[in-house]
Amino acid sequence: MPKKYMIIIISLFIVSVSIITAIGGYFYVEKYKKAPQNTASKVIEEKQNLPKPIKLNLPDDGNQYDVIVVGAEPEGVAAARSAAKNDAKVLIIDKHNGPGGLMTYGMLNTIDMSKGPNGILLTQGTFKEFFKGIGSKNSFDVNKAKEVFLKLLSLPNITQSYNTVFEKPIMDGNKIIGITALKDGKQVNFYGKRIIDATQDADVAASAGVPYTVGAEDMGVKGKVQASTLVFRLKGLDWDNLIKIIKYEKKIPATYINDTSANGFLSITKKYKPSTQMLRLRGLNLGKQDDGTVLVNALLIYGVDGLNKESIDNGIQLAKKELPRIVEFFRANIPGFEKAELDGTADELYIRETRHIKGYYTLDINDVVFNRDFYDRIAIGSYPVDVQATSPEDVGFVYGKPVEYAVPFRCIVPQNVDNLLVVGRSASYSHLAAGSARTIPIGMAEGDAVGVASAYSIAKNKSFADIIENQKDIKNIQSILISQGAYLTPFKAENSVEKSWANTGLKFVLHWGLIVPGYNNDYKLNEKLASMSFYYMTSKMIERAIPSKAQLLSDNYQYLQKYIVNKPISKEDAAEILLTYAGFRDEISGNSGKLFNLAHKKGLITDAAYNDIEKNGIVKWQDAYDMTFSLYKFLTKA
Repeated sequence: MPKKYMIIIISLFIVSVSIITAIGGYFYVEKYKKAPQNTASKVIEEKQNLPKPIKLNLPDDGNQYDVIVVGAEPEGVAAARSAAKNDAKVLIIDKHNGPGGLMTYGMLNTIDMSKGPNGILLTQGTFKEFFKGIGSKNSFDVNKAKEVFLKLLSLPNITQSYNTVFEKPIMDGNKIIGITALKDGKQVNFYGKRIIDATQDADVAASAGVPYTVGAEDMGVKGKVQASTLVFRLKGLDWDNLIKIIKYEKKIPATYINDTSANGFLSITKKYKPSTQMLRLRGLNLGKQDDGTVLVNALLIYGVDGLNKESIDNGIQLAKKELPRIVEFFRANIPGFEKAELDGTADELYIRETRHIKGYYTLDINDVVFNRDFYDRIAIGSYPVDVQATSPEDVGFVYGKPVEYAVPFRCIVPQNVDNLLVVGRSASYSHLAAGSARTIPIGMAEGDAVGVASAYSIAKNKSFADIIENQKDIKNIQSILISQGAYLTPFKAENSVEKSWANTGLKFVLHWGLIVPGYNNDYKLNEKLASMSFYYMTSKMIERAIPSKAQLLSDNYQYLQKYIVNKPISKEDAAEILLTYAGFRDEISGNSGKLFNLAHKKGLITDAAYNDIEKNGIVKWQDAYDMTFSLYKFLTKA
């Protein structure tokens, strides 16, 4: 084949896959989120046998800090308060002039709550104190939040140091024993027995040598992170009038409002055409402030590298340049916004994702959506797996909604570095699991845990790695946490989907982000499978799970492009896709009408999938999950 034609074919392949990913994924979510199969999980709380909480009497070693918390993010505030409540001498530092981080300087003032099936708040402890302090509202006044954080930190054994920038760790072999920071233009060394990294980006951990991935790198997609957002402020909105328009006159469909929060507006905002494809206006999240202004979380910014200051600055400027156009669109198109005016922006970007450190355990998407509990639980969450778009080519997806799941202690204990814990969105989560676990209330519950664990490890003279191996230590930490307000009730989830014969294949494709179950956890097990869906599932599996075999995609595109059609796939067509990728292309022409049997014989179709397809006469989604996993095993066998 001439070289120029091969280049054209490869280019068409890349474009086609991008379009299929964006459009196919979008319609999967939109079409099926309202008509799920019966996949509800039943969660049963279990009894726990914990020892009585012990008193931690830490030794007084003069001027040395017991615990240093780097980052006064909400998670860091919880960590510092928790450690101090357990007799630790604590130092908390932050680059800003006060606490609150993303909530106060990024103006993220609407909270992603985690509640149990009975409505109970799952993230109690310090978060519950904070929530009560801001008025028990999902959207809060930013200045009020800062006051509450300062109050939470006003314990006698907490030293607060603001305008203090972390520079580097102080190491003794693989142990971190302190940090170097820049304060008032001078380098200052702070020494502590335990260090808690509560920075948004795991800066301390990364510089100390903890391994990590960035964004979706863990699922074979490099250079992709969830979009960032610049929160902006409007004045001129009459909130009472907005309540009347939305709640009573119902002029804006699919939109909710209460006395401080509103969300929705998508039927209107989706019509906005940004000046560049690197921006997107999604549905609005509005949070009312005490002075009558309203904060808006809605503008997605693509391509921002949250680890690069120049990229961050460029993202902010791009967004600020767009805001006058957006406000003008609001005035012209949204009832109640006729007098809206731009009144400023947050001081910094809301960056959703950068690093994911590698801990002793990495929380997986399957742990989240299948409601897994762990013996070493230190936090419980339930927020949907909401993964914002990573590029202009996709729209963001919801990969499921758990009833509740636990975060194990092992997720906040990093590999390779002793005396260190990592708390917040950069803890040891997969890219997809972070869609839920990155939320601040879950991070604050973890903050309570790292505070207790740090004080406990000092009192018992044990490393965090030692504690992981000792269930008695874990139970002691859990007992202290519960005595101080944490919610850590063990539970067992009963999920009918996990009883399916295709469960292993289902979890495999979900791990790699190859299906989008939506808010209703609709796995479509017994529904007919479209040809393009199976093509996309298998090709994306190879691209993400076996990047060393990616050449198979371009080499075979000319044979398989005919299957990029929206019609039910036959068993023979599915078999041809499997056989082609498995390297049996030369046997296809001589086995016309017998490909299904051939693929089964080659081990590309299990007995279970073969029998299911033969019995029903159609290829269903559950068959596709199993066959995709079989293809993976075939291509990766020794």
